[in-house]
Amino acid sequence: MSKSAYVFPGQGSQSVGMGRDLYDSFPTAKAVFDQADKALGFSISKLCFEGPEVDLRETINAQPSILTTSFAALQAAREMAGDKLPSPAYVAGHSLGEYTALAAADVFDFATAVRLARERGRLMYEAGLVKPGGMTAIIGFDENALAGVCQETGTWVVNINCPGQLVVSGAREAVAKAGELAKAKGARVVPLPVSGAFHTPLMQPTVDGMAKLISNLTFKDPTVPVIANTIARPLTTASAIKEELMNQLCHYVQWQRSIEYMVGQGVTTFIEVGPGKVLTGLIKRINKDVQTLNLGDAASIKSLAGLS
Repeated sequence: MSKSAYVFPGQGSQSVGMGRDLYDSFPTAKAVFDQADKALGFSISKLCFEGPEVDLRETINAQPSILTTSFAALQAAREMAGDKLPSPAYVAGHSLGEYTALAAADVFDFATAVRLARERGRLMYEAGLVKPGGMTAIIGFDENALAGVCQETGTWVVNINCPGQLVVSGAREAVAKAGELAKAKGARVVPLPVSGAFHTPLMQPTVDGMAKLISNLTFKDPTVPVIANTIARPLTTASAIKEELMNQLCHYVQWQRSIEYMVGQGVTTFIEVGPGKVLTGLIKRINKDVQTLNLGDAASIKSLAGLS
C-alpha cells in the first residue's frame, strides 16, 4: 500500500503576497492568520500580504510568516479536500519547517508554534549579531570533498539537501573562503541571504534561549511520526521532540537522508504544504520516481478538492 508524507518549507520560501489568496478564499485559512496576529500581538498577516520585502526577509519575521502561511494552507486543504487529501504516514519540515510539522502532528497548538517560531527567529538574529556569520549553497560538489574544504576553513556543512546541493555555514570570512575554494574545484557557489551562521555551534545562544522557553511548555506525543532533521529518523515521543528542537539549531539538516528514509518506508507521494516549491525540487532530485504535490495557494487546494 502506498504511503504519503507532508513536508513543510523553511526560511527562504517567503515572498510578499503569500497567503493572501488563502485568506480570501478559505475561512479556516483566515482563522489561522487571525490567530497568528493575536498570538504575536501585531499583524503578521499584513506583512505576508503586503511586505515590504526587506522586513519579511528578516529572520524574526520570515520564520513565523512561513509557518503561518504553511499551516493556513494545511487547514484549508484539510477542510476543502476531505478524503481527497491523503493522510500522512510521516511529516517532516526543513529547519523552521519542522515546527510546522510538529503543529501538524498536534505536538503543540498553532498559537504555540507561531510564538516559538517568532522567538526562534529573534534569538537566531541576535546570535548572528554577536558572532556574525553567513551561509552559502555549494552546487555540484561532493559531500566528502566539501567536508575537507570545511575542515580547512573552519566552517560546517549544515544542509545536505539533495545530491549536488549542499550548504556551508560559519563565520562570514570563513564562509567566503570556503566558497572560493569550492569554486576553484569546480563548484557553483550561491551566497544565501540569511543573518547568521545557522545550524552551527555559533548558534549556541539560541539554544540557551529556546531551552528556557521550551522547558516551560507541555508537548504531546505526535499523532504522526515526525522525521527529525538531525537524525533522519522518526520521533514518536514529546521528550525526543524537545531534544530535537535543541539539537537542530546547532547541527545540520539531513534533508536528503530524511526523504530517502521515508521512501524506504514505502512513501511514494510527498505533499509540500506551504509557500514555494523548494522542497519539491529537492525531492525530485533525490528520487525521480516519487510523486509530488504542492499545496501552497488557493488554486492548488481548489484543484485537489475538485472545485476548479
